[in-house]
Amino acid sequence: MRIEFERTGGFANISTHATVNTDALLPEDANALTELVDRIDFFNLPSVMPSVPGGADRFQYTITVESEGQRHTVEVPESAATGDMAALIGQLTTLARPGSGR
Repeated sequence: MRIEFERTGGFANISTHATVNTDALLPEDANALTELVDRIDFFNLPSVMPSVPGGADRFQYTITVESEGQRHTVEVPESAATGDMAALIGQLTTLARPGSGR
């Protein structure tokens, strides 16, 4: 599975981008990402998740997943990033950090 991840916005408006290939990760990290993508039924999510009003300087996430011939992109405002989606974003944010081994 290949995942493209971008975070924009926030107070300083500094963007973060990473491309994660689960084949290049430790098996436990790859399995965790795969399980989260499956649990949130990523390929059936709307292309833009609805946000909760309010809150300036929040992050916006764009996640594209390619797996088994499927490709889907979802834009997720920080206010909509709850539960397993928040866990997925957290793992991708960690992998996007320099020196994370991605």
